Amino acid sequence: MENLILSVNVVLPLFLLMAVGYFTRQIKLYDKKAHAVMNKLVFKLFLPVLLFKNIYTTSLEAEINGRVFLFAVISVLAMFGLLFAVIPLIEKENRRRGVLIQGIGRSNFVLFGMPMAEMLCGGEMATTSLLVAVVVPMFNVLSVIALEVFRGGKVNFRKILLGIAKNPLIISSLLGLLALVSGIRFPTPVEKAISDLAGIATPFALFLLGGAMEFSKVSANLRALTIGVVGKLIVMPLIFITAAVLCGFRGIELVSMMVLFMAPSAVSSYTMAQQMDADGELAGQQVVFTTAFSIFTIFLIVLLTKSLGLI
Repeated sequence: MENLILSVNVVLPLFLLMAVGYFTRQIKLYDKKAHAVMNKLVFKLFLPVLLFKNIYTTSLEAEINGRVFLFAVISVLAMFGLLFAVIPLIEKENRRRGVLIQGIGRSNFVLFGMPMAEMLCGGEMATTSLLVAVVVPMFNVLSVIALEVFRGGKVNFRKILLGIAKNPLIISSLLGLLALVSGIRFPTPVEKAISDLAGIATPFALFLLGGAMEFSKVSANLRALTIGVVGKLIVMPLIFITAAVLCGFRGIELVSMMVLFMAPSAVSSYTMAQQMDADGELAGQQVVFTTAFSIFTIFLIVLLTKSLGLI
């Protein structure tokens, strides 16, 4: 019961923010045009600042097992490779292919996984925090590749590379890594401004996601949505958390792998899909439904691993 309450305490605030966004859209406090403008603002300013801040503030002092990072890198690459091979076989529409690959492969590691890891392991967050600097840029690059490849028409690798290079989430992640590795530190007022801007990203993104939801259209996306939810919450955690256990990871190292793969689809995947001409409606629904059902899947995974004495 304690583990279930822990999961609900992480997930419920996300849903309440989306519910406020949905309600305010229904009572017409803002229209479709305003929503599009605000969505662009989140994608080009608030989310990049959040990514930069999370990487910039990561501690490099703790002793870290390098195998954790090697496993994470190989696993994320393998996961996206598997999705690039399988999704085109089961989904014929290009605008949905990119969304499914991104939605299943890219987890809400920063906004959802980090709080979950902290609740499970207390203050031992060095491994999980440093994984942000490694995994988030990978998620961003691989997601951009997926969405660019399946935009439709002939694949233009020059355009894909240009899209990756110009993506604000990737740029901010690289800048965060540069600041982290070089030891650059900004004056306190600048850091405070960065922190304040970063604090806007999560609630604003969730608010806009709720405002974009149209539940009457869920039935039209039911097949693709089912693939996305099952792939994200059951198939990928089963494969990669099992692999982590077999590789001998325990404690905070295993928790880091668990939250990486069992967290629901990233909130920013909806924003990115909207901005890159993919099926934003499906992307938004996948975030909502994977977040909802993750309460149950996370409870089962945590209960199992705790019962086996792995964490």
